[in-house]
Amino acid sequence: MPRGRTDKVLTTRYDGGELTRSPDELIVEEPLEIRLDDHLVATTMRTPGADFELAAGLCFTDGLLGDATVRTCRYCGTGSALDTGFNVVSVDTGGRAPMPTPRLGTTTSSCGLCGSTSIDELCERLDALEPAPFALDVLAGVPERMLDRQGLFAATGSVHAAAAFDVGGEPLVVREDVGRHNAVDKVIGRLLLDYRLPATDLGLFVSGRASFEIVQKAWAAGFSTVVAVSAPTSLAVDTARRAGMLLAGFARSGRLNVYAPDRLS
Repeated sequence: MPRGRTDKVLTTRYDGGELTRSPDELIVEEPLEIRLDDHLVATTMRTPGADFELAAGLCFTDGLLGDATVRTCRYCGTGSALDTGFNVVSVDTGGRAPMPTPRLGTTTSSCGLCGSTSIDELCERLDALEPAPFALDVLAGVPERMLDRQGLFAATGSVHAAAAFDVGGEPLVVREDVGRHNAVDKVIGRLLLDYRLPATDLGLFVSGRASFEIVQKAWAAGFSTVVAVSAPTSLAVDTARRAGMLLAGFARSGRLNVYAPDRLS
């Protein structure tokens, strides 16, 4: 899997009354300007790496592509990629995508849509999902399978992971980023570029909480199941129930809580 960038810095460590100087590995966080057919869409704070996947995934999950197909992704279509530090990506559909409306402000690494899309609007844009094909014991075991696949987290302790997994719980596409929503967009972007959407036969794993933007991105990509290590928000649960999605949280040590659907048969 693509590995993000890290930097090493000297730190002062306090331990038992003693001070020592030692190097520490930190994750790199930089802005990425995303453009659709050379029109500004958003600027998001991300971990450099898998930038084309992130840009394509964000355009797809935000519903900006319409019926258009991504033809190419490239760095800084208006000039030299070196001049912008590889921090501008253009998604090209040959002008077939609708004219995008850019987001106001910068999307931070902790915030995706920030409530800009309501559940009703999602229901108008997206179809209800088919029932999840996953056994609960398989879902409960996914976090353990992810432990040795989170290299950036092991090195820095400061990134989130997302993964698409199959009916046996095996992670197929794993991505890490300083932002949960970025990691999810990178996974979805990879599936999009590989012509594997909708992901009706796959589940989505996220290493943190399941917020509204995570659930809406999963719904847009066709995931019928989302498994999170931490808790979901109330809006995420409401959205998952409207979507017909199985949403599980607190998936740890072979256990989990199922928040959607409202009741398991």
